[in-house]
Amino acid sequence: MTETIPVAVPRKGRPLEAVLDRVADETGAESVADTIISTLRYEKAVTKGDQAAETGAYERLADYSNPDEPTRPDYTLLRDDRAGKPRRIVFDSVTIPADGVDLRLVGREEPFRALRKHEFALGFDSADLVLEEVVELRPDPLTRIADVNARVDPHDTDVRVVEGMGDTVYHTLMATPEALPQGDQPTREFLTDYEGKLCISPRYERLVEAVLGTRNTETLEFAYPTEDEEEEAAIAETGLGVYLTVTGSTAREHGLVVGEQLFPSETVLMENCSESTPGVERAADLFVRAETETEMAIY
Repeated sequence: MTETIPVAVPRKGRPLEAVLDRVADETGAESVADTIISTLRYEKAVTKGDQAAETGAYERLADYSNPDEPTRPDYTLLRDDRAGKPRRIVFDSVTIPADGVDLRLVGREEPFRALRKHEFALGFDSADLVLEEVVELRPDPLTRIADVNARVDPHDTDVRVVEGMGDTVYHTLMATPEALPQGDQPTREFLTDYEGKLCISPRYERLVEAVLGTRNTETLEFAYPTEDEEEEAAIAETGLGVYLTVTGSTAREHGLVVGEQLFPSETVLMENCSESTPGVERAADLFVRAETETEMAIY
């Protein structure tokens, strides 16, 4: 009998799509992955009001799901964080046959924390959460995902980062021209002599301290966007900030100079080492690629 390995995954968004794309590549389950991705993109559009649904959420949920067939995707209904707390259909679970094991992908709001609590041996989540919760803050900056495990206290958690999925965007330093010496770019080196406010998302305080290094953050005062304010607009008002960006085009529209890429934000495979079994290792091996275009570079 083939062993079933449960794997914690995000319920929605870019990280889940990155996982599904990798699973499809390794198992041939393209149709299942495409179905989940297209369904969730449609539901996101409905939640945001960009598309009108002909039926209610419960009717759509019943149409999508068939829990009696584990190889068909199953979904669930959650309250979204948007104004008014609309209901949103998100991923729940699916079983996908793989090489020697069956992968049971299980949606979780916080996959990393589920691994920390030993609910799963394997899971996927953003590398950002590892920095926010368990990496040691040091004077020197953390610049690569490959260095994360060296800063995880083994007494704090048994979870380690195994592999990146390659869906990389960057926490990037940006500033207004007025905040910089003429012709300069915002860099970590610039911050060594900077005293003042740095605009960041409030959920990224420890991450920013880790990727800048505590030596660079001693003279900084964190500022935050207001609830309805765009991050780039808030950084432009503050003069200097850190924000996730791909091309930097929106930042430039706000008159910002896009500077150093501080740290990659990437979906990563994580393993709780104390829960490892031969089956778990076979499942993990499916996702490890030497040629992946990732900032991971552990192997």
